[in-house]
Amino acid sequence: MNIGFVGIGKLGMPCALAIDMAGHNVVCYDINPGNMQKERFEHREIGPNGEASIEPLLQKSNLQFDSLKNVVEKSEIIFVAVQTPHDSRYEGITRIPKNKMDFNYDYLKDCIQNLSCCVDENDEDKIVIIISTVLPGSIRKYIFPVMSKKIKLCYNPFFIAMGTTMQDFLNPEFVLFGVHDDNAAEKAEKFYRTLHEKPFYKTSIENAEAIKVFYNTFISSKISIANTIMEMSHKLPGCNCDEIMRALKMGTDRLISPKYLDGGMGDGGGCHPRDNIALSWLSEELNMSFNWFEATMIQRENQTEWLADLIIEKWNKKSLCNECLPITILGKSFKPETNLVIGSPSILLKNIMEAKGYTVQMKDPYVDNKYPEKDICPKGIYFIGTKHKCFKKYRFEPGSVVIDPFRYIKHQNGIDVISIGIGENG
Repeated sequence: MNIGFVGIGKLGMPCALAIDMAGHNVVCYDINPGNMQKERFEHREIGPNGEASIEPLLQKSNLQFDSLKNVVEKSEIIFVAVQTPHDSRYEGITRIPKNKMDFNYDYLKDCIQNLSCCVDENDEDKIVIIISTVLPGSIRKYIFPVMSKKIKLCYNPFFIAMGTTMQDFLNPEFVLFGVHDDNAAEKAEKFYRTLHEKPFYKTSIENAEAIKVFYNTFISSKISIANTIMEMSHKLPGCNCDEIMRALKMGTDRLISPKYLDGGMGDGGGCHPRDNIALSWLSEELNMSFNWFEATMIQRENQTEWLADLIIEKWNKKSLCNECLPITILGKSFKPETNLVIGSPSILLKNIMEAKGYTVQMKDPYVDNKYPEKDICPKGIYFIGTKHKCFKKYRFEPGSVVIDPFRYIKHQNGIDVISIGIGENG
């Protein structure tokens, strides 16, 4: 098929590449001309078969880049992957503002307006599939009024994780489709059958909008309960967070799945914190009896502050011994083996520490573009903020304190390694 992709940033480019590799003709457009190139992809993404980077695949691809007008002319189906950003205050790296707000739909609206002009000029019906995350009711409120009548719209948000975008796109649990035009949905389903045989879930536009954000916030809820169990296990003698969670993961009938059920850092990334905050705003707008999403974000923030207090406690003990050790958070990215920092709980931790008056350094080999196979860390207080595998190889000078919320750093002679989530004698 001839497929168009409008918006080829960190989500759009890997998905366009996956479609190209499946044998389709893919032509792309982005408002930022710098994105329309195959030489380099700045975001760390692994390939569909575990390749360390998608850049070699991208450079060998048959992806084409063209004007928006030509994308419309050449494409049977056009995917729109345009951002619907939140203000940086709602990203999840700072404390939650008292006043909440919806996403910013200006970029998406402008894109659909410009796309509509090209579709009308082309004078032919076109299937357009929006994949951008929006709150329930947003497409009917903001997109339909500016959309050409020749656009046959579907809403198809992807369930992907940054860093494994291509793998997740090509091997989803199911494909979610908000249907506004039955014929468009039928053709889109035939397209997806060239990629995989996963279930195709068709529903209303509004239901699909809701399913996408509730899916993300359901994950946040799982992480919140896992981290609550981790904190309680840390405070209860004889308890071990990992042993407890290992048992709970066996409850696959009633607890659904073992994924996202490990104690560690708070939820992060470009979707989950902001979706919870946006749904918190919507809950207030709807005068809900209980704001579940607000509670989830408060748990995330309070748990991060508890971690900050653990660091401060260790720093104060060293200070009483006339050792004013530097504090370093190892890891800036929101998940292991990536360089993506949006919504990072590690950065939230740093910001909370600094608000309390402490100076904190951060190191991340993927974000800083320094990849030592091993590293010797001078005497200090270290907090493992991201579960990068390379940190297991780091060696800390005697007298250091290493605080590990993932419980994967091995104890070293002369080092005080604190495995969070394992109570005394655990």
